[in-house]
Amino acid sequence: MPTIEIEIWWLLALTLLFFALGWIAARIDIKHLLRESRALPLSYFRGLNFLLNEQPDKAIESFIEVVKVDPQTIDLHFALGNLFRRQGEIDRAIRMHQNLLDRPDLPSDKRETAVFELAQDFHRAGLLDRAEDLFTKLDGSTFELQSLGSLLQIYEQEKDWPKAISATRRMETLAKRPYFKEIAHYHCELAQGSLLRSQTDEARRFIEQALAEYKLCTRATMLLGDLEAQLGNDAAAIAAWQRIESQNPAFLGLVADRLADAYRRTGDVAQGIRVLRNYEDQYPSLDLLTTLFNQILAHDGPDAGTQLIKDELTRNPTLLGLDKLLEAQLMEAPAERRHDLELVKTLVSQHIKRLGMYRCEQCGFRAKQYYWRCPGCSKWETYSPRRTETPDGFA
Repeated sequence: MPTIEIEIWWLLALTLLFFALGWIAARIDIKHLLRESRALPLSYFRGLNFLLNEQPDKAIESFIEVVKVDPQTIDLHFALGNLFRRQGEIDRAIRMHQNLLDRPDLPSDKRETAVFELAQDFHRAGLLDRAEDLFTKLDGSTFELQSLGSLLQIYEQEKDWPKAISATRRMETLAKRPYFKEIAHYHCELAQGSLLRSQTDEARRFIEQALAEYKLCTRATMLLGDLEAQLGNDAAAIAAWQRIESQNPAFLGLVADRLADAYRRTGDVAQGIRVLRNYEDQYPSLDLLTTLFNQILAHDGPDAGTQLIKDELTRNPTLLGLDKLLEAQLMEAPAERRHDLELVKTLVSQHIKRLGMYRCEQCGFRAKQYYWRCPGCSKWETYSPRRTETPDGFA
């Protein structure tokens, strides 16, 4: 029994000791915080208050006062520089971060931060050469991945696709995630440039590299068809474009006109119509319907065109279908009905111009033409290849 009592006594004593030590440590921390807070100028707290109240202009004025009182406040210099950049005062942000870099006593980790901030200032100011030089200097630093992202934006803006490929490969290693779609599109950009210069062998090599990187790259397959068509190999072009069905059939609408023109050049318009009709039956889209209607109208006449649209309207009612129906009916309408039909068609056509658009699935940016890289969010292959008649604000 005495042994148990002694153990309990020691347990209580240790508990009280730890409590006392914790209380003393807390008191020391509180005193330390109080000393630090008293050392900070009142302008610092005013600046924080302005930031919390979303008044960045007044916050900047308060923080400038603090910097004047205590020039050694490095972190506050960074905060102030970021505020300048966000407010669009790029020159002041550059001066703030450049002054930090000029300080010989700046610690190495803070120097890296200053370089990264100054690089962002130059990027925002459009001084891309200076920004690229500073971002490149951050290789191997804690800011390397972020710098590569900014460098990629610069290379895309300058259309320097070889550098973009190199930077993306390094990002793959650092981020440990694949960027095969982006790299494939960079090869496609190079292929497209070669096609414009009629350098077909070079274009074919870039296309092969794109497909090796991303075998489902429909853009590369479309470019391969364009290459064969440019060389006069219409049969090979048709075969290439038809391979899109096995990659992603939603993109067939983007090559519908190309297919129709290639079949026309081979003298087999009827086969082209059969192929397009089969695609429209399986993968209906506004672009496929438009091309198919135009081909049937030219080859088989207004009655066949009218019947096609009536069947499509029964299956999938759209304003574009109604517009094409009115177009077919106008060709055979008697003079007394023509004016009314033209009036209705004009109204429908004007409405279609506002609604028949492509939409980015990432940011919602809408456009009349298809973009492989969204002008709104700069992401690759985020546009749905199918035009939509859904107005803004509706799912």
